[in-house]
Amino acid sequence: MKKMLIILGTATLVLAGCASTQVGVAPVGPDPATVAPVTGNGQLEVYSALSARSEGNNPTWRQHSSYYIYTASGRRLRHVDNAPGYYSTLPRLVTLPPGEYIVKARAKDALWTRVPVVIKPNEITRVHLDGNWQPNAPGVEVVMAPQGYAIGWRAH
Repeated sequence: MKKMLIILGTATLVLAGCASTQVGVAPVGPDPATVAPVTGNGQLEVYSALSARSEGNNPTWRQHSSYYIYTASGRRLRHVDNAPGYYSTLPRLVTLPPGEYIVKARAKDALWTRVPVVIKPNEITRVHLDGNWQPNAPGVEVVMAPQGYAIGWRAH
C-alpha cells in the first residue's frame, strides 16, 4: 500500500510539472517605443492560443482562449473570458493597477503556460502566445517562447 502511494504521488508531481511551463526568463512589458504619463492604471492584452468555434451551418471562426491572472506572489486574481464579443476574433483588453503579475494561458504548441508581465501606468502590455506576432523594432529586446516564436517586449 505504501509503495502504491509513493508511485501515485510521484506520478502526480510529474503530471503537474508537465501541465504548466514558464515561457520567458524575463517578464513581458509594454512596447518600449511608447511614452505615456506615469499616472493611472495600465492594460493587458493576451493573444492566447486560438480555439475553433462553430454554430450550426455557419463557417467556423477562431477566438483567443480564456486565461488567468495571478499576483506576483501567486494568488489568483482573475479569470478572463478572452473574447469581448460572441463572434469577436480579438482578445479582451483588461485594465489593471500598475505592478507585476503572472498570466497563465494556453499557448501555441503548449498546454498551460505561465508568463510574468509588468503593467505600467497608461500603457498596454501585450503577450503573444498564439505564435502570430512578428516584432518590427530592431535592437529592442524580445522575450521568446521555447518553441522559437516571439511573445512580447522585454520589460524594463
